[in-house]
Amino acid sequence: MNRTSLARRLRRPETRRFVAFLLTGGLAAAVNVASRVVFDLVMPYGAAVAVAYLVGMTTAFFLARLFVFEASGRSLHVEYGRFALVNVAALVQVLAVSLGLAELAFPALGLSWHAELIAHVIGVLSPVVVSYQGHKRFSFA
Repeated sequence: MNRTSLARRLRRPETRRFVAFLLTGGLAAAVNVASRVVFDLVMPYGAAVAVAYLVGMTTAFFLARLFVFEASGRSLHVEYGRFALVNVAALVQVLAVSLGLAELAFPALGLSWHAELIAHVIGVLSPVVVSYQGHKRFSFA
């Protein structure tokens, strides 16, 4: 792909919206991971991942509502509920990836350097495309 075609793609509204979703989602993911590190101090890793996911999801909702998707015309509570439904499937994926890597794959590979943090970051990033489509077609449709 040459520069001209890349520039043309980046001008498309759908591409700009997806890039905005990636940026706001990246910020929400950072909030998710940072809060998980704090929650780790007071609860087991799996519980910390789940609670941090809720913090990150709430951050993602407000950022997506402000900067990514058009208003749906529904109330804040209804949109948040629909957003949460899309995120239930994503949470299952985040937990499966995070726990699978931290407790199974990384120990089998002998990886111990920040294994839980690396596993959690990979887990949080894993549902990006599916989440975008779900929020576009359901949460904010």
